[in-house]
Amino acid sequence: MSDKEHLIIFDTTLRDGEQSPGASMTRDEKLRIATALERLKVDVIEAGFPAASNGDFEAVQAVANTVKDSTVCGLARALERDIDRAGEALKGANAGRIHTFIATSPIHMEKKLKMSPDQVVDQAVTAVKRARQHCADVEFSPEDAGRSELDFLCRILEAVIEAGAGTVNIPDTVGYAVPHQFGSLIAQLRERIPNADKAVFSVHCHNDLGLAVANSLAAVQQGARQVECTVNGLGERAGNAALEEIVMSVRTRQDSFGCDTRLDTTQIVNCSRLVSGITGFPVQPNKAIVGANAFAHESGIHQDGVLKHRETYEIMRAQDVGWHQNRMVLGKHSGRNAFRVRLEEIGIHLDSVEELNEAFRRFKDLADKKHEIFDEDLQALVTDATLGAANERVKLISMRVCSETGETPRADVVLSLDGEEEPGAAIGGGPVDATFRAIESIVNSGTTLKLYSVNAITSGTDAQGEVTVRLEKGGQVVNGAGADTDIVIASAKAYLNALNKLDSVGQRAHPQTGDV
Repeated sequence: MSDKEHLIIFDTTLRDGEQSPGASMTRDEKLRIATALERLKVDVIEAGFPAASNGDFEAVQAVANTVKDSTVCGLARALERDIDRAGEALKGANAGRIHTFIATSPIHMEKKLKMSPDQVVDQAVTAVKRARQHCADVEFSPEDAGRSELDFLCRILEAVIEAGAGTVNIPDTVGYAVPHQFGSLIAQLRERIPNADKAVFSVHCHNDLGLAVANSLAAVQQGARQVECTVNGLGERAGNAALEEIVMSVRTRQDSFGCDTRLDTTQIVNCSRLVSGITGFPVQPNKAIVGANAFAHESGIHQDGVLKHRETYEIMRAQDVGWHQNRMVLGKHSGRNAFRVRLEEIGIHLDSVEELNEAFRRFKDLADKKHEIFDEDLQALVTDATLGAANERVKLISMRVCSETGETPRADVVLSLDGEEEPGAAIGGGPVDATFRAIESIVNSGTTLKLYSVNAITSGTDAQGEVTVRLEKGGQVVNGAGADTDIVIASAKAYLNALNKLDSVGQRAHPQTGDV
């Protein structure tokens, strides 16, 4: 990359991605994803919003104390208490960054902040200077930059760069920009701000019009050298620019970009699967780069062309982003060491002997049910073994479901509730409905089921089903995930996983609201 400028990849899966309804993550889940992002060689990991809640503070602190090869970033509004809280959370980081922001569009300043432009500039400068007392690396964002006045943007960015911001990030907060306009904005800012050469220009684009990646790349062509993105494009509303699409676009189209990233792209698929498993957001089959069909060819003409010469219809190699052709051929007689080696070959690293033993036990159980075990099965198996393990108030002990033609389905379950076994039974419109009702007859959670979805992990009638359940209670929304060859059991696992998350995640403030 000696002849290419470095494009910094700023991953905000753990912060902005977590703002997707139901995508809240526990501390341990954030650590697993952060470790995977570090293996991916992401430059900056935005680990969360420390002032939002004690849980968010502890998660950012844990990531900062664990990650060594990536910069760990904490988000803070341009408020003294937010900045100090972020600084405290990042104390143990090998390399830390505070990312502070304040709104700059006329509508936000007048209606939300109720501040004058002069007051906003003063507060931004004060925030950057205070952040510099905690970290040498400070980033500033003018929220709703896409609807801000150009002259005012130039004024406030010049002031924060002078105050010590090494990165200035231009967010398309509401996903309203189009590529030629957004690229032009970056070009004008870099041209008009006198001290623009003293900061890295960054972009953070939302996908409300499906243009987040296109807008980000247009900005890169105009000199932006940091892109803020998320794995699988996760994020609130329609999501953020997808990390995998940004990275592979720049890597594949070197004729159009004068820069490249330092990422180990062979880790992309593993990161995608991990994030999908933990958040319960399945990846659509036709999703670019990481979708199951991304490198599949069904058309006879395409198949013929690929067989003769791969590049006739493929612009990337599947192996370059982490797709494997190998099947997991270990069976129920295979040993623990061979199982561990295969996990590591596909990018799954377990932190303790206990985690390995639990995953191996589940592998043996699965091998009794399935003749062939695929890499996708292993990813689901390990995710299923670790989801909610830190705080399982409710556990499934046993269940029996009866469903037959002409009869109302019935489910009988036994749960462990705070260490005590409790039986429950219910009838329902189907076996899954009956199971959920039987669980509720015991826990009486008071939740509302907002989403139930099933995704086949691999092909075949013996494939594992991956179930996602979304529950809501008192404004808090969580996702639960479960996998099993029996879809009803997978559904019960997902429901219980969501219930356990509801107890452990807790409430947090949104960074764009007023007070914590």
